Amino acid sequence: MTSLPLSDPGAPEAEPRRISRRPSGGDAVFVNVFRVIGASVLVITGGVGVFLAVQTVPTLRHYGIDFLTTARWEPEVDLLGIAGVVVGTVSIALLAMVFAFPLALLTALFITEYAPARVKPFLVSLVDLMAAVPSIVYGLWGFFLMMPHVAELSYWLQRHFGWVPFFEIRDTDPDSPVWDTTRYIASSFCASVPVAMMVLPMACAVMRQVFSQTPPGEREAALALGATKWGVITSVVLPFGRGGIIGGTMLGLGRALGETIAVALIISPAFEIKWNVLEVGAISVSSLIAIQFSEASPSQLSALLAAGFVLFVLTLVVNTCAAMIVNRSRSGADADA
Repeated sequence: MTSLPLSDPGAPEAEPRRISRRPSGGDAVFVNVFRVIGASVLVITGGVGVFLAVQTVPTLRHYGIDFLTTARWEPEVDLLGIAGVVVGTVSIALLAMVFAFPLALLTALFITEYAPARVKPFLVSLVDLMAAVPSIVYGLWGFFLMMPHVAELSYWLQRHFGWVPFFEIRDTDPDSPVWDTTRYIASSFCASVPVAMMVLPMACAVMRQVFSQTPPGEREAALALGATKWGVITSVVLPFGRGGIIGGTMLGLGRALGETIAVALIISPAFEIKWNVLEVGAISVSSLIAIQFSEASPSQLSALLAAGFVLFVLTLVVNTCAAMIVNRSRSGADADA
């Protein structure tokens, strides 16, 4: 049996090799390029916010806090306020999510859980294609095709649920043998339908991505315990994707808050605070800017930019909350390979 040679006691001790985390070569180029891209996005977004904030100062100096609490837009008497505009923006966006949320959720579940493997890529592309359709196309579709049908639905809601304040239409008789169609169109309810179709692809994409990352081990465990397909969805997929559902919905809400052309084509401008979503007349911040911008005086232009700053802050808060919820949810990192 041979013995191993002993190390020389006088030899210097070997030092551990230092591992550098600094990227090199192609990795360094990739990291630096995307750092520049990410920083440019932050700079552009911050620049937009700073520009709008600076333009807001003259308006607040002239009108004071009443600009945010007054629901009137009368430039001829120098009385401007965006309270009704903000309420109209929020009501249209929330109504749009009432339509878009169940459609996005069910579509994402069908594509992830029920669609055949050969059909799934086509359905994914079809839903993503909806996001590429221009907003003016959705506006024309809502104005010429959907508005008459939405008016009939509005009449039915008022007739059967008119005792609910949201579904009440003033100065109309729902029991009249001949109902006036013009009293049920150009409302927040009508404008919310095309907006819902525009935000559906975004919400559906986030939900579908999260559902697809559900750990296979948890699916198989539920099936081994005797769960049905729907049981797996309710006990595994939906709890796992809760963060994606909330995040996708809030991202869609942020998109709905800023829709412009579709709302401007359908809605009849009204600057009062309206909680009756079926009643004719409402307006959103983005549609107000689109309608009034070309004919605005310098003071009105400053007021429009101030309204845009309010919308910017509102949308930024909603999207930031959505991103935080998605990042804190289970992302599928622990899923089985």
